[in-house]
Amino acid sequence: MKRTANAHWAGTLKEGKGEITTQSTTLNKTQYSFKTRFEEGVGTNPEELIAAAHAGCFTMAVGAALTQAGFVPGDLTTDAILDLDMVALNINGIHLDLKASAIEGVSEETFKQIAEGAKANCIVSKALSVPITLAVQYA
Repeated sequence: MKRTANAHWAGTLKEGKGEITTQSTTLNKTQYSFKTRFEEGVGTNPEELIAAAHAGCFTMAVGAALTQAGFVPGDLTTDAILDLDMVALNINGIHLDLKASAIEGVSEETFKQIAEGAKANCIVSKALSVPITLAVQYA
């Protein structure tokens, strides 16, 4: 299976602009620019897309791991916070903040173990070479 995306850029770094399109067309000529990446502007940026991909992959991996362990996943919500060093132009890491509720029969301890396993084994986590931290709130 292959997944594709396309990016187009025109102009200088600060005054230029670009568009990103994904295979599914969920992003379809979605704008990005210096302002959307390093300041505040309308559009997206590569780091935001990495965070979104990681949040989606990890949350789905938690659901899959719960199912494999015999539990019925309830509500799972993950915020992915990507730490971008603006001086070194480096991604320092990603923090995953998982909130979960309505999962019958699973203890908080077991849920945390399942979440840690999902963090280590989700496809996007395995593709990244930055530190990944996790906080779990289970009710």
